[in-house]
Amino acid sequence: MLPRVTSVWRELRIEPDDRRAAIVLVTAALALTINNFAADDPGWLVTLLDTIGLDGLGTRLDDATTTSARAERNDLVFWATVQIMSYVVPAALAIRWLLGERLADHGVRLRGTARHALPYAVFFLVALPAIVAASTTSEFQDRYPFLTVRAGDSLAPLMVWWVVYALQFCALEFFFRGFMVHGLFPKFGRAAVFVMVLPYNMLHYGKPMLEAIAAIVGGVALGFYALRSRTIWWGAILHIAVALTMDSLSLWQQGAW
Repeated sequence: MLPRVTSVWRELRIEPDDRRAAIVLVTAALALTINNFAADDPGWLVTLLDTIGLDGLGTRLDDATTTSARAERNDLVFWATVQIMSYVVPAALAIRWLLGERLADHGVRLRGTARHALPYAVFFLVALPAIVAASTTSEFQDRYPFLTVRAGDSLAPLMVWWVVYALQFCALEFFFRGFMVHGLFPKFGRAAVFVMVLPYNMLHYGKPMLEAIAAIVGGVALGFYALRSRTIWWGAILHIAVALTMDSLSLWQQGAW
């Protein structure tokens, strides 16, 4: 019996590349679970604050996201903040303490990346006609922008939201095209891009179907160029440009501009 158990254990021994992939994938699963369950409703944080004796702060958070004049924007900012933290904190800790690497090894670098700007500009120009066409549909206008803006409204709340929205895309690119792609590359090679695309595409399931399909194509393209350029920042800039263009076109179609 003992020799057989020993033999099975040896067969299950985790090699270094397998260990690395396991760290990346388990960390990603944890981060995406937090993202899914903690971002949409601040009620859990209100309850936590009440439980630890910070009920006054919990009350203010609840009021800010439910009854205040800026409740819609505040709720969106809470959502984006949880998204940013869930994408960045677990991955950054795993890179530093479990993989023993630098963030720069996972695409958080600027030096020597300027020459890679052109392909991303081309991506944007290729996507623009489809974005313009989609903006005329009621499904698109019902979804975007996330923050309600009516004709004559002050644009200040929208500008605040756009800043946080942009930071959320930087965090998203770091997680998917930085941590996952670069972290899985030693094990899967270029196939790491396709491993990353599966959970990335699933984030788009609540959005219009064509956008979810486009996320597959876009995720693959951004993944390969993240490997080639060794940076996430051009992908983040592209993502932000597309998102703000979508919002702007939707507002224009609705007559809010």
